[in-house]
Amino acid sequence: MKISRITVCLLAAAVFILTAAGCSSKKKTVGAPESSKSKVTLTMWDYFEGVNSQRGVKALITAFNESQDNVEIDAVFTPRDEMDKQLSIGLISNKLPDIVLIDGCDYASRISMGLFADVTDNFNKDFGSKVDDFYAGPLSTCKSGDRYYGVPFGCNDLGFFYNKDMFKAAHITNPPATWAEMTAACEKLSKNGVYGLAISAIKNDEGSFQFMPWLYSTGAAYNKINSSEGIKSFALLQDYVKKGYISKEAINWTQADAEKQFATGKASMMLNGPWNIETVVTDAPQLDFGIVEIPKDLNHASVTGGENMGIIKGHHEAEAWEFLKFTVTNSLVYIDDMGYIPCLKSLALQDKTLENPRIKPFVTILDYATPRGPTPQWPKVSAALYTAEQQVMLNQKSPKEAADEAQKVIDAALQ
Repeated sequence: MKISRITVCLLAAAVFILTAAGCSSKKKTVGAPESSKSKVTLTMWDYFEGVNSQRGVKALITAFNESQDNVEIDAVFTPRDEMDKQLSIGLISNKLPDIVLIDGCDYASRISMGLFADVTDNFNKDFGSKVDDFYAGPLSTCKSGDRYYGVPFGCNDLGFFYNKDMFKAAHITNPPATWAEMTAACEKLSKNGVYGLAISAIKNDEGSFQFMPWLYSTGAAYNKINSSEGIKSFALLQDYVKKGYISKEAINWTQADAEKQFATGKASMMLNGPWNIETVVTDAPQLDFGIVEIPKDLNHASVTGGENMGIIKGHHEAEAWEFLKFTVTNSLVYIDDMGYIPCLKSLALQDKTLENPRIKPFVTILDYATPRGPTPQWPKVSAALYTAEQQVMLNQKSPKEAADEAQKVIDAALQ
């Protein structure tokens, strides 16, 4: 059937009017009632693979989405390595989510790239009077200068696991509180295919993460590792490997691998975090173990872990802030599934799970645990640390040689 030119024009005009009306109905009207606003869907990237962690993220998002009618969060799992690539590429291609959850140690470098929106005004409005309620270490990783670029999602740190049955069999009355006591315990416990201590010394951030408590305990700092104190921390690990207290294979172990060594009775003690408590219980239901502060040299020391939540600059910043604010004040919804500690001290006090004798030490430790950096150059600093750690454990370099070489790399990165 042939259609006249006039008919075509009339139809086109009608379609245009209907389309325009449909588009205008989706726009927000200033001062309009909540029910007339369209719902904005925001995408959040996270890299949590564990079943418990995924359950925690889902609980948080469900609670937020059901709490109001204006914003909906859609979580998209993105493997960690892939996320790192896509966040860098996305700055050029403009293919980015609205919100991201990333490791606190990587946050400063992302701030320096201009990835995150400055949320200082909103933070001061909603949390300015409560800033002392935040654990200082995790909060510091969200800042650059005096400006805030996100909020802590959850906190964790490293503690010291020990096998009570093995200690009893070796006639060791108390868990070690000092390096000297830890060395004495290792001497008694390292035999018959069992190592005294399991750690992760792998060639990535897990390795540097687990090295830092030894470094900080001596009084050294991440940017001054070739001091006599810093060299002492490398010497400890070299000595432990030489004496058979730590397996040389630790250079290939993740923290999950260290947990398996402990749970299967191949290590009497372990450096690890609260996220692995449930894993130990699952892997070894009959294992009687305790957790204490990491044995000290000069000071008790640990390092903070956990993620921060940030808003991609220019991506629905007002709506996204509502989710960040909700996350901070409602962390009890998801925190136990994640194996984390709330970033607010007041909520940590309300969390009954943290009264568990195995978890409680991590709360005490969080009061003094130190963040990694924070510095935009942390990836380079971290690489220098875990490289030097592996060199001394493999006896490729002396502690001083490894520390001096790493110091050059760190100095170049930070200058």
